[in-house]
Amino acid sequence: MTEAGALEAQISRQIVAAMKAHDAERTGTLRMIKSALMNKTIEKRAAQKQIDVTITPAEEQQTLATMIKQRRDSIEQFTKGNRPELAAKEAAEIVVIEEFLPKALDEAGLRALVAEAIAAHEASAGQKPGPKDMGPVIKAVQAKIQGSGLRAEGRLVSEAVKAALAQ
Repeated sequence: MTEAGALEAQISRQIVAAMKAHDAERTGTLRMIKSALMNKTIEKRAAQKQIDVTITPAEEQQTLATMIKQRRDSIEQFTKGNRPELAAKEAAEIVVIEEFLPKALDEAGLRALVAEAIAAHEASAGQKPGPKDMGPVIKAVQAKIQGSGLRAEGRLVSEAVKAALAQ
């Protein structure tokens, strides 16, 4: 979604479709997404002290990524607490939320981007980067990920860079 507000309109259309299909779980998840985006807009409006404020597509993606992270944490807690039915509900919500995010970068693609970033850092610094150079390499990888229109969790990027620098 390149246009501000386009995601919210798409979600509204899908809420109507889910309601017509009598899909209560999907309807609830879509309403939750819409609420989170509305809350983000309200927070931004309060911070900027302006009435007419819309959130950017990057902020929309950030909000959805945060929702996914919260659900993954909940799944972990429910699994530890022996509540598989609640963990399954959270997993189903993640599937719906991910529909509105760019495609996730696979492990092979992430390793390729990490190798490119390390090679670029090595060319600019004149020496092979070590563990102390992890921060700049992670920033370079994340910039490449955003530039490609894909997404990857920060934890996975960090682990891939750490493994590549350890070699």
